[in-house]
Amino acid sequence: MAGAPVLSGCETTELKAQDGAPMEEITYGDEPSQFGLLYRPAGDESRGTIVVIHGGFWKPEYDLSLGTPLAIDLASRGWTAWNLEYRRVGDGGWPHTFDDIAAGIDRLADIDSLDLDKVVTLGHSAGGQLAVWAAGRQSAAVPVTAAVSQAGVLDLDAAVRDNLGGGAVESFMGGNSAKFPDRYAFADPTRQIPLGVPVWCIHGTDDDNVPPSQSRNYVDRARAQGAEANLIEVDGDHFALIDTESDAWSKTIGIFEIIHY
Repeated sequence: MAGAPVLSGCETTELKAQDGAPMEEITYGDEPSQFGLLYRPAGDESRGTIVVIHGGFWKPEYDLSLGTPLAIDLASRGWTAWNLEYRRVGDGGWPHTFDDIAAGIDRLADIDSLDLDKVVTLGHSAGGQLAVWAAGRQSAAVPVTAAVSQAGVLDLDAAVRDNLGGGAVESFMGGNSAKFPDRYAFADPTRQIPLGVPVWCIHGTDDDNVPPSQSRNYVDRARAQGAEANLIEVDGDHFALIDTESDAWSKTIGIFEIIHY
């Protein structure tokens, strides 16, 4: 895998307001997509840091705006939220997307006054794959202490067989696992089992984009190998999980309450 991006431009921080919430735009590299938006809770106390990783089948037309409502809501509940952008298919994909997620999370170590005792990755859809993958990184500057996958693409081989996203996995990885077995061994969350941190999978029972079997099978495999994995199934489709007015989001917040205590 290629090394992490050069962080020569990562010192720039710009304070802005977005949807009424203060946030800092912070870069972690020189490429246009190598940045994140940091939302801090009001007051001096933080319950921990949540890394929000958006989905969109790793395609360039989907960006971190998908994660903005989640980050704002989490900050209002006392969490520090790091809404992370990354290179997608086109200027990213294998291996650059993985480099970016790793570098973006590790960038937190250089930001003042962050509580990094709890660092939780929260990823929707393709972001779920990246969130769980990040929880399994070895020798990370900022270790992930738990992962929450919202309708995550957690079994890449099954996603290829089911043609999820119209061949999105093969576009992302450069081919299938028969052509690139080492890439899939590195990137597929099902091949990282067992992880040393808890994984929560939440999935809508009416999801037509990513079948609930992706979460069910991951949790079954993880538990069979002694890992801590939990499944919550909710009413709703693929996008109910990122609707902050939905019952699915309320149940996701409930996961964070468990993680906090």
